[in-house]
Amino acid sequence: MTIGIWILGDQLSQQQAALQSCANQQNVPVIFIESLQYIQARPYHQQKLILIWSAMRHFAQELRQLKYSVTYKIAEDFTTPLQAWVEENGITQLRVMMPNDRPFSQIIQNLDLPCEISLIPNNHFLWNTAEFNNWASGRKRLLMEDFYRAGRRRFQVLMDEDQPIGGKWNLDKENRQPPKGKLNTPPVKWFKPDQITLDVIAQVKSLKIPTYGNLEPFNWGVNRHEALQVLDWFIQHRLSNFGTYQDAMVTGEETLWHGLISPYLNIGLLQPLEVIQAVEAAYKQRQLPLNSVEGFIRQVLGWREYMRGIYHFVDADYPENNWFNHSQPLPEFFWTGETEMNCLHQILTQVQRTGYAHHIQRLMVLSNFALIAGIEPQAIENWFHAAFIDAYDWVMQTNVIGMGLFADGGILASKPYAASANYINKMSDYCKSCVYNHKQRIGENACPFNFFYWDFLHRHREQLKSQGRMSFILKNLDKMSPEELDAIRQQAEDWHTKN
Repeated sequence: MTIGIWILGDQLSQQQAALQSCANQQNVPVIFIESLQYIQARPYHQQKLILIWSAMRHFAQELRQLKYSVTYKIAEDFTTPLQAWVEENGITQLRVMMPNDRPFSQIIQNLDLPCEISLIPNNHFLWNTAEFNNWASGRKRLLMEDFYRAGRRRFQVLMDEDQPIGGKWNLDKENRQPPKGKLNTPPVKWFKPDQITLDVIAQVKSLKIPTYGNLEPFNWGVNRHEALQVLDWFIQHRLSNFGTYQDAMVTGEETLWHGLISPYLNIGLLQPLEVIQAVEAAYKQRQLPLNSVEGFIRQVLGWREYMRGIYHFVDADYPENNWFNHSQPLPEFFWTGETEMNCLHQILTQVQRTGYAHHIQRLMVLSNFALIAGIEPQAIENWFHAAFIDAYDWVMQTNVIGMGLFADGGILASKPYAASANYINKMSDYCKSCVYNHKQRIGENACPFNFFYWDFLHRHREQLKSQGRMSFILKNLDKMSPEELDAIRQQAEDWHTKN
């Protein structure tokens, strides 16, 4: 039997399962394919294309140095180069590590190759699909907090025997401080493009297909060595203050103390357990604040693993969920950033420049606006998938359809994350430089987040009554006159007509 390995663009690790299955064999044929057809599914951010293709080329170079027989193809589709490579190398079994995304699994199933295709279980997560399904099956609720605690116990992270270090599982209440005064944020660990990356930039620049975002400056890391530098930089310079201000949003501060690690985790350049263990070791060696350490570990050990687990646990039609029956089209300014709402303008232009925004910018501004404005869930999910450098099907289906838009009716979140301008004013400085008044609900200067918020609650009151955590908020509708609610509804409708 002659084995060949196909490595996908988000599986760039020497420890990945397909490579490990052939660890004792010499000169194993390996193929990488850049498919020009595949990237036309949506107008992807140009910097994401650069990241993936450059990282693939760097990893191919790494494997050549380890004496693998590497073939690298740029082609229209996957099938044509795979067929030629299989025949040239006399391959009888093609091994591929199981893709994270359902659509790519379908691509592999539809391949017509003159050899056996063997899918090797994915090992880039702490919980495999079977383990997560075993945890989730039979539960009345699938709360992330329950899963997170199970993960802490299972992997003995921040534990004192069977109890959490510090006596509490979750220190989130300490991690919601609004920005105050001069923050003195540390610089970002960026990199200058090498020749491989410059070649990729030129290739992306020459594409004749729709893309999104700025091509340059491109400053992301593209190999494991650089990804490890980003992790070390985060631990040395950012981790200590990460927790306290992780929900803050500040004009001109694109990253604050965030790690910018997700793009590297999501393509295999970093592995979740090594990230968690490095952070925990730094906590013990340097007595770093527990709220920062626990808050970060909860994102990797809890949220990231949970989102991927839910993605494979729910039915295949999950992406079509639309619990509120929202049908408004995606406003054009999501693509251009041209809007007078300063919070949206700041974040959208940042995403254009970098492909990045931190989790509160995504959840409480971008997703929040889409939710209360009644934008179709599939339209906003498609935008998220196209726009972000760390976006994949398994990431965005659950984060946007479930968490951000509550379009699944509560499978994932315990309440809709809907908020008025009051939240944005509290957690950011965006409102200070905005033409709209964050205190006004109606009128020419009223912030759209306000009239959309109250219109959302009013329109969906009956549905929201079934969500226990919403009852207190809904009582505020009773304090508003029918005339004010009518004016709010009219202003929301007028906004959609004009936009």
